[in-house]
Formats: sequence, C-alpha cells, structure tokens
Amino acid sequence: MKYLIVGLGNIGNEYADTRHNIGFKVLDALAEASNAVFKTERYGDVAEVKHKGRTLLLLKPSTYMNLSGKAVSYWMQREKIEAENIFVVVDDIAIPFGTIRIRTKGSDGGHNGLKNINELLGHCNYPRLRFGIGGNFPKGMQVDYVLGKWTPEEREALPERVKQAADAILSFSTIGLERTMNLFNKK
Repeated sequence: MKYLIVGLGNIGNEYADTRHNIGFKVLDALAEASNAVFKTERYGDVAEVKHKGRTLLLLKPSTYMNLSGKAVSYWMQREKIEAENIFVVVDDIAIPFGTIRIRTKGSDGGHNGLKNINELLGHCNYPRLRFGIGGNFPKGMQVDYVLGKWTPEEREALPERVKQAADAILSFSTIGLERTMNLFNKK
C-alpha cells in the first residue's frame, strides 16, 4: 500500500521556522524518526518511509504554498496514488495552537495551499491534518502572523505536538482514517 503525505509550506530560509511551514516541520520530524532523507525532485523534496508494510512518500512541495496543487497532482499521477491515500498536513489559524484536527475532506477554509490543491484535483475529497497555530493576532495582521516565527512558549511545546502529528500520519497509514480520527481528534 502506498501513501502520499504532503506537508505544506514555503521554501527558503526566510520561511523555515514560521507557523505557515508546520507541514514541512511535521514531515521533517517523521523522516528523521525513520532515518529517511529528503531528495530534491520535480516540484518538491521527497523522502520515502517504510512503515509496517506500507510505503509513505513524503512530499514538501517546492512550488510555494499558493501553487501546492501542482506538486500534489504531479506526484499523485506519477506514483498512481488515489485521493483517499493522500494526507495533507496544513496550518490552521482557527484551531488553538498545537491541536490537530483530522478530516476526511473539506473546504479550503481560506487556506491558499488547500485552495490550489482543490482547484487542481477538481474536488476536496482527500484526508487532511489541520495543525492549529492559533489566531492570536490583531485584525489585518493575519499574513504577518502566519509568516511569523514561533513564540518562545510555542517553540518549547512544538516538539511534542509535532511528534503527535507525525504519529497520526503513521496511524493513518496502518489503522485507517476513521480510527485515526477517533484517536487523535480527542487529544
């Protein structure tokens, strides 16, 4: 069984430790825990993780957030992976910091990365993990907030939260989406 695990983010050092790049951070943690190494390929950095008889293709798109669908569509076609076997990890300002919400499908919720994926796939019926980054910013400052660096308190709590998200990905690939939602949406 093969899965495409997509962590959304922006390439470049200026974005490396920002809230918007939590998808990259989760995939980096999963790859590191599995001794997998990312290689630069077409439309992104890719690593392969083997877990309990499954193959997880980790993708960090190099297309920038707003064009993430190009990378997702390409790798789905190249690897012949159906929509139910992709899992997109994305930041969400509507969810408290560190909380994860796994869904079977859904709207883009105003997230430009998901919006582009939905446009290029022609639907929004694919699993996703929304990682809460909180919404503690003044009106009109959303862009600065999501592209901003973590606070010291967030940075301290981040490793445990990122590990939980990585564990949810492994769970998705082994026990399925519904059971994974039951386990991780409660935490």
